[in-house]
Amino acid sequence: MRNEQLIDLKGIKAGVAEARRGSRNPEEDRIIIITGTPGVGKSSVSSLLASKIGAHVISVGKLVEEEDLHLGWDDERKTYIADLDAVSKRISQIMRGRRGTIIIEGHYAVHVVPPEKVSLVLVLRRDPRELKRILENRLYDERKIRENLAAEILDVCLYDAVSICGVEKVLEVDVTGKSPAEAVEEILMLMKRKRSRVGIVDWLGMLESEGELDDYLGDF
Repeated sequence: MRNEQLIDLKGIKAGVAEARRGSRNPEEDRIIIITGTPGVGKSSVSSLLASKIGAHVISVGKLVEEEDLHLGWDDERKTYIADLDAVSKRISQIMRGRRGTIIIEGHYAVHVVPPEKVSLVLVLRRDPRELKRILENRLYDERKIRENLAAEILDVCLYDAVSICGVEKVLEVDVTGKSPAEAVEEILMLMKRKRSRVGIVDWLGMLESEGELDDYLGDF
């Protein structure tokens, strides 16, 4: 009888341990997405924020390249065509195998993480005029620059974040003119408030009022 009880206890302990490995404590194990148009500073902000809060960073773009999670090369846009299903499965595997906070950064990150697992989405925004200079310095071709500027002006990443993860999980952060350290300082302050924040910029209205909208969206 004692031996049977001992076996049962071992089984219970094993079951509890497995359950703990499979679940995430929302207070300790957060999934934070950092998204935004290419050029807003996602990688720099993610790295610095991770160092401040003790998080592990997953760069979606690097993961696609390093693990061949793509459908091929888009020669026009000079980028890999991500296999979203494969990326989503791989990120879920990584999430299951890690404890603590994970930061997942990438402009399509909200499309590869189950929204119910997401604790917070940080959407970085940058004035299109400043963003244009950054993309030109990266030697993006004209078409790629126009497409990314249009995405920023039309709030594409913000729209995706809100529609997929819910407005209550979204924090919009204007990084225009700020260093990564300044941006992270603001993010940490906003995270402490535990309130969503969207609608802080209106690039479309700003450019229209200043007579510059056609310079950016004239081809669309």
